[in-house]
Amino acid sequence: MLFIFDMGGVVTRNTPPEAQIASTLGISAEEFRAAQKLDSDKNLFSLLTRGKISEKEFWNKVGANLGKKIEMNLWQLFFHPKMNADVEKIILSLRKKNHRVVCGTNTIESHWQCHVARGDYAIFDETYASQKIGLEKPDSDFWKTILLSEGFPPSETFFTDDRAENVESAHAIGIASHKFENVAALKKAIGEFLKHRKAKNKQC
Repeated sequence: MLFIFDMGGVVTRNTPPEAQIASTLGISAEEFRAAQKLDSDKNLFSLLTRGKISEKEFWNKVGANLGKKIEMNLWQLFFHPKMNADVEKIILSLRKKNHRVVCGTNTIESHWQCHVARGDYAIFDETYASQKIGLEKPDSDFWKTILLSEGFPPSETFFTDDRAENVESAHAIGIASHKFENVAALKKAIGEFLKHRKAKNKQC
């Protein structure tokens, strides 16, 4: 079986940095979000997450929209993830049972580099990061790319994420999907998925 885990909010306990960044810039969180907008469907952060612009370009454009000069990489400055040891144990346990476990994450380059330096991705068999593959959740192509690379069908795949829109998108293409809220519920969902797949395999 293939298991896909989101990173921030599932494997790590992250405090969203937007409020800290906005405070540093002397603006509200709403003003910070507005400064990232390009049109109704796109924004600068989406381009950054998909690796289409650099973080320097992001801050130059946001700064221009705000009429400020932003010289620090504030995404990097306020990024201090903490591993969720209980979720880490689940991942290692699944791998020990010969399941394939990968990370599917929306991230940016400085956050990626931070995780790499800390060795956080080492618990996975592979990591699929949005800024590396040029796709971000909840685009269905994000999961299709992972499935193609890993060689698993949606029916043999389990995905967990803390964002409902990502869970719904994965579910729509046939992946067993669980919205992460706590470790106990995650363990139960994984157990039910494996039990269901075992019963299906017996019928074949």
